[in-house]
This record gives sequence, structure tokens and C-alpha cells, in this order.
Amino acid sequence: MLRIECCGDDTLRVDIDDGSQREAVAQHLRSFGTWIECVAGMRMVVVQFDSAKVSVEAARSRLEQQLSSVPAGTQAASPSIEIPVCYGGEFGPELQSIGEVLGLTPDALVAMHTSREHIVELVGFTPGFAYVAGLSEDANVPRLTEPRQRVEPGSVGIAGGLTGLYALAGPGGWPLLGRTPLTLFRPEQAQPLLLGVGTRIRFVAIDEASYWRMAAQ
Repeated sequence: MLRIECCGDDTLRVDIDDGSQREAVAQHLRSFGTWIECVAGMRMVVVQFDSAKVSVEAARSRLEQQLSSVPAGTQAASPSIEIPVCYGGEFGPELQSIGEVLGLTPDALVAMHTSREHIVELVGFTPGFAYVAGLSEDANVPRLTEPRQRVEPGSVGIAGGLTGLYALAGPGGWPLLGRTPLTLFRPEQAQPLLLGVGTRIRFVAIDEASYWRMAAQ
């Protein structure tokens, strides 16, 4: 049985570690149409109810009943995508300093980042910003002491053991490894987010000429 905890006067939290299962559970709960909000977050699914009409106890009972009908072992489809990244230079000004923190040369850092599969754990902060797991536990890089006033769309950073992908321009404090030419937020499309919870990612290193060629497409 999945563990349920209160996390506010009108919200309940279901703890789920697996990202693809988390999104599948969220989709299942949304299908009932009984929650104000149902959001897959970092290692949890959170549901919001109208506390003026439903008690916490009644909401918990409803949630337990709905969770009991989730098919055993259910998982959302986990799409896989390659993300090209131009590492270093103007796109990744902290590549050198991140490597120094981790005891890696820039080339070794890029090799480490591109040699493993990553998975999107959470999308938020700004539309399309993806928090991506997949780094080793010791890759715990601190955020910048002074955040930038503007980070360009497509920027790829590392902080707190995660990779972060900026979908929109704006302020940010993640040390930057590089930048992808892919458009991560496409508001004109029916599915505006390129990356969702559970998406599996392989980062692929490209050179600057390839970056500008792909960005122009």
C-alpha cells in the first residue's frame, strides 16, 4: 500500500520513488475528476481537495480507494530522447569550475554527463524547467552564490546532484555546463513541454557549429 501523508490543510501526498509509476498514478487519479489539482512532484504525487466541503479524513479515504484500483506494477510510458548539448565556452561558463569541484577535467566531466541515462524527476519552477536525476551521488555541486539575472533558454546546469534544463530565459543560480539548441517549451503546440516526468534522456556532446546549425532549423 502506498503511503499517504497530509502536507497541508487541503493537500495529501502519496510517496512514490519511481518517476514513470508516479506519472501513471497521477494520470489515474486525474481520471476521477474529484481533485482540484493532482501533480506529480519529486518522489511524490500531491492532490488538492476543497477543505470547505471535504474533511481530511474523507479525502484520505477517497484517495486510498482510488489508489487501490491502480493496476499492480502500472507505469506510464517512458519516452526516451537525445538532448544535444554544446558544452563549455559561452554556453557552459562553469564547466571548468564544476570539474574542479568534482575532481574531473572538463573532458572527463562531459564524458561522465553523456555516458549515462538520466530521467526527468520534476518539471516546474518556470514552465518547462526540468529537474533531471542520473548523476552519481557525489556529484553534489553547490549553486552560484550570486544568481545570474538572465540564463538563456536551453541552458544545462548542475546543482544538488541533479541536472537542470532551462526552458525559458530568466534568472537562475545553477552552474552551467552547456546549452542545447532544442526548444524545450513550445506553447503553440498541443503538448508544449518537450520533457515530462519520467522522460529518459541521453545527453550528446556537439560542437558550436552543430549547435548553431541545429538552432537555425
